[in-house]
Amino acid sequence: MGILNVTPDSFAERAPRLDPARSIETALQMESDGADLVDIGGESTRPGAEPLSEEDELARVLPLLRGLAGRLRIPISVDTYKAEVARAALGSGAGIVNDVSGLRRDPALARVVAEHGAALVLMHSRGTPATMADRAVYADVVAEVVAELSASVDVALEAGIQVGQVVVDPGLGFAKRPAHSYGVLARLPEIAAVLGRPVLVGASRKSFMREALDDRPAIDRDWGTAAAVAAAVLAGAHILRVHAVAEMVQVVRVAEEIRRHGEQPSAPSE
Repeated sequence: MGILNVTPDSFAERAPRLDPARSIETALQMESDGADLVDIGGESTRPGAEPLSEEDELARVLPLLRGLAGRLRIPISVDTYKAEVARAALGSGAGIVNDVSGLRRDPALARVVAEHGAALVLMHSRGTPATMADRAVYADVVAEVVAELSASVDVALEAGIQVGQVVVDPGLGFAKRPAHSYGVLARLPEIAAVLGRPVLVGASRKSFMREALDDRPAIDRDWGTAAAVAAAVLAGAHILRVHAVAEMVQVVRVAEEIRRHGEQPSAPSE
């Protein structure tokens, strides 16, 4: 999943992407580089980010969706927690909603997704970008992430979303200190086994890797991201949300081969 942020304050980009023409070319390049889908976001969800109005978010996202109509062959996901933004995006070519709040911020979102027969990514988080750092307190991070994601899945199903349309994301870096994010990644098979849904992992350039990478800025964390992506694939992740598509496609393909061969019975020795 290629990340396409059309925001002025993305934590992991060298320059903002607000020009629709430039963003359209970026999406097409991601497809050419091997992305299976593109995730378009108009509101930054980095820690401390200010909320964006529905009108401003639509003004960023809709021109891009309309410009990609008939040009992009892979599915488009819209990264939003707002029901009306999702409604407009789904009506303009998106087929997936990626909700970082896990249906906790806008109760109407689940009904909109169900009405459109769309897919839904439910991410684990707590609070808002302004408050989530204070809520990164866990007795057992994996058990609590599983319980809270399970509750989100239940809300989705009660709204009429088909279970086969639901993907879960443990939310690395969201209301989690570095140790929590590493713990979630290391125990990803437990999360997948209990929830029984495909798992999306978004580790790309996130700050939980900063200390291990000698405080490198986000834009320079692609090698660290590669390690996290490989670990996630080997742990059973189904979707990897990344910035550097071309590079991470190589990482995913090799890690998938390692995983595939590990699942095969060993050939008998002669």
